[in-house]
Amino acid sequence: MKIAMASGGIAATNAYLITDESTGHCVIFDAPDHTVQPLIDEIKKQGWTPIGLWLTHGHFDHVADHQVVRDAFPSIKILIHKLDEPKLVNPSTRFFQLPFSIPGHADGYLSDGDELQIGSLGCRVLHTPGHSPGHVCFYFENDGLLIGGDLIIGGAIGRYDLPDSNFEDLQASVIKVMKLPDPTQLLPGHGQPSRLGEERRDNGFVQQILGSV
Repeated sequence: MKIAMASGGIAATNAYLITDESTGHCVIFDAPDHTVQPLIDEIKKQGWTPIGLWLTHGHFDHVADHQVVRDAFPSIKILIHKLDEPKLVNPSTRFFQLPFSIPGHADGYLSDGDELQIGSLGCRVLHTPGHSPGHVCFYFENDGLLIGGDLIIGGAIGRYDLPDSNFEDLQASVIKVMKLPDPTQLLPGHGQPSRLGEERRDNGFVQQILGSV
């Protein structure tokens, strides 16, 4: 497994490129505005085969460049949970008035428990609502890796004051994810990577949620 990360856009959001070096198949996870081009360039430079853009959720800062990815690689499949697809189609809200448009649609939907493949790399979809109804994480069990979106983000948790967020759902999702092994590497939607054990030890929000169980 090869991991590349690009960060940027108006919300300092992370995008990731996961590649199975044995087959050259790769997937981009999330597409912040003005951020994915270095990942696209790396795919082309290495001659890899991109098979998808898999989205953790539909907030604008995670989907804004999805058309850039599609234009670069027309055959890719853009996947999102069905509950968050409306944000992909109409990302502006009274909270987020955007200085750009995001035309778009999904090619398929993600559901809890879906088993996905990137070449020989196995990945399981975990539906983790709360920050948004269709938020998901991507768990590579054999590689000890979790692409976590905005569920747990480096000492904090995702916002739950948005129109369709829900704190009780977010709590349940944090509890669900924190059942994974502590050494699991966490690639968050914002900030620097960590490990679930570090979040258990140092993240006061996570500690408070786990203490309420």
